[in-house]
Amino acid sequence: MNVGRAIEIMNAGEIVHVSYNGEQIFIQNVNEDSKTARIYTKNNPEQELEVDVLQLIEEQ
Repeated sequence: MNVGRAIEIMNAGEIVHVSYNGEQIFIQNVNEDSKTARIYTKNNPEQELEVDVLQLIEEQ
């Protein structure tokens, strides 16, 4: 995924299915400079991760 699309998904008013390492995630924040996203999984919302946006996969 690219940074622009990650920002669009983060700001979307609807749920967009995105995964990281096979788990459904929510994007909390996107850093355009470092091209990273702060995410958390649906199953463990207390655990936040910062990952490269290229590792995020939008599911159809």
